[in-house]
Amino acid sequence: MSFTKPGQLVASGLVAAVVVFLACQLSYGDLPPLPLLAGATLLLIAVVDVVLALVLRPRVQRKPGVEPVEALTAARAVALAKASSLAGAIMAGVWIGLLGYLLPIMNTVQAARSDTLAAVVGLISAAALIGAGLWLEHCLRNPDDPDELDEDE
Repeated sequence: MSFTKPGQLVASGLVAAVVVFLACQLSYGDLPPLPLLAGATLLLIAVVDVVLALVLRPRVQRKPGVEPVEALTAARAVALAKASSLAGAIMAGVWIGLLGYLLPIMNTVQAARSDTLAAVVGLISAAALIGAGLWLEHCLRNPDDPDELDEDE
């Protein structure tokens, strides 16, 4: 399994942003108002990633007096880290696409004002999830392995 590359996250976010922007142009008027904390649920996953990173980092680095992490546990945590950063990138794209649609109409459509605030909260939460996922992945790198070489897959 290779480490997450920035291009993967950017591409995922851009695709999501375009899809959501186009979908909003077609059907924004049919959607119910967004709850203010709609995107804040991503913060819960980010907190789990941060806690896991804090717990597993000393175990991966084999600090004295700490039991080493089992390979299967590390593999599961890496999978969670990769999924978190990718999901965060996709959701950031969703919120950016929504904001791209809402900002120009914010002064004319009343629902767009409250939805804009919800989208900003969602975007901040998605950014936190990306950061937490990438940090967890970084914390799980094997200290014995040399730095990953640039390989095209």
